[in-house]
Amino acid sequence: MFLHTHPYKPFLFQEATKLIVGTLPPPRFTIGDLKKGDVDFCYGSRDGQLWPILDRIFKLDLKFETSEEAKRQRMDFLKHKKIGICDIVESAERAKIDASDLGMSNIKLRNIIGYLKELPNINTLLFTGGNSKNGPEYFFRKHLKTFNLELNLISNEIPRIHSFELPLTQRTIKTVSLTAPSGAANRAVGSLEAYKQRKRENPDFNTLDFRILQYKAFF
Repeated sequence: MFLHTHPYKPFLFQEATKLIVGTLPPPRFTIGDLKKGDVDFCYGSRDGQLWPILDRIFKLDLKFETSEEAKRQRMDFLKHKKIGICDIVESAERAKIDASDLGMSNIKLRNIIGYLKELPNINTLLFTGGNSKNGPEYFFRKHLKTFNLELNLISNEIPRIHSFELPLTQRTIKTVSLTAPSGAANRAVGSLEAYKQRKRENPDFNTLDFRILQYKAFF
């Protein structure tokens, strides 16, 4: 059994107004066996789409390589945009060593509610996936139950938007369940009517373009 621990501490700072919330990076990041094109930072997998999406939206001219400069570019961007990162899974066990969310068992979650209480400016959580089993929204709902809290639906359109009240504060936190920035989610994107409509209008429109339009509205 492989113990898949998160290789990065939450990227948090007092000025942050938004938090990106995912699950775990691929196991190779845990053991330090990165591939060419990986960046040694959150969402740094060469196969992931979060940083390519943000690179396109904000014209960042990011480097996609295992270098300190590539890491620094991403940290500088997040600080400038007041966006933190706090993936919800601290560790999980895997019988098969892969990046599948469904393959996780004996999962330990991070205390995101605790972090939110220490970060008074956070008003939005950006989930990199929805409420499918072992996705970030799914785990966050479980996390909320331990505080006798639940998500309240604001919009059922994709990306779905919810909110919840942070205990012992006057704060309402919004959550946005973005389409996962992974190749595994491309089939789900392709089945969406909103995507099909765009594709009919422009045959060159692809699943990355769809995510760029979606993410741009919330980043």
